[in-house]
Amino acid sequence: MAPFMAAYDQQTYALLRIVSGFLFLWHGLQKLSGFPAAASEEMPAFIGFVAGPIELGGGLLLLVGLYTRWAAFLCSGLMAAAYWMAHGSRHLLPLINEGELAALYCFVFLFIAAKGPGIWSVDASRA
Repeated sequence: MAPFMAAYDQQTYALLRIVSGFLFLWHGLQKLSGFPAAASEEMPAFIGFVAGPIELGGGLLLLVGLYTRWAAFLCSGLMAAAYWMAHGSRHLLPLINEGELAALYCFVFLFIAAKGPGIWSVDASRA
């Protein structure tokens, strides 16, 4: 890491976890309630019933840093399944199959699952 950012590695990691969780929970809220706007694409009902609660609950857990490793691992698996079910079957490359966000979420959450909650988390305050 560049020396000018080395002093802030814990804070930037915490921000990655917090912002990723915040953004992810809105996907679940959208699927479950149609707020803030209804989804632009029609999806099978079972997708909303399975993915919506995982996105909302997992995003909230990641945002506050509670059961972080388990939540991130579950969210990563959900995004891997979403990629291959909705995007990967259309084309291999994410740029063409519009699966970039699912692929990025999958690997960000996998990284969070491996690294753990970090600072500014409920898990760290309980330890």
